[in-house]
Amino acid sequence: MLRLTDFIIDCPDAMKLAAFYSEVTGVPVKGDSNEHWAGIPLGDIELAFTPVENYLAPQWPDSEHPKQFHLDFEVDDIEAEQSRVLALGATLKQDMVGPEGYGFRVYADPVGHPFCLCRNKGVTWTDEGPAWPERD
Repeated sequence: MLRLTDFIIDCPDAMKLAAFYSEVTGVPVKGDSNEHWAGIPLGDIELAFTPVENYLAPQWPDSEHPKQFHLDFEVDDIEAEQSRVLALGATLKQDMVGPEGYGFRVYADPVGHPFCLCRNKGVTWTDEGPAWPERD
């Protein structure tokens, strides 16, 4: 059996970046987190942060310093969430939201990792989170 348990992100300061994503997701940083490993439990997967020496931030979309990964967050109100993540220290990099309000926006977290806020047509919100439309 194989099960994905952790998604680990390199950064200069594990606790600072964990605090940023804790605020973004609304999920507290795990109590046993420290400067060597900080985690946020997201269902069966932990979003984790570990420091690396001589950290080089990705420079999206520059391929000289590639992003290597990015996170997508489906939101029900992209304008409100944008205001919130910008106030937390994110930087808007690209806006791909159309006139009907659907699409995505690319941001960089405080240490340069790109992530997107997405609003997909047909997604409805339940108490458990987003419900995706049936795909053919």
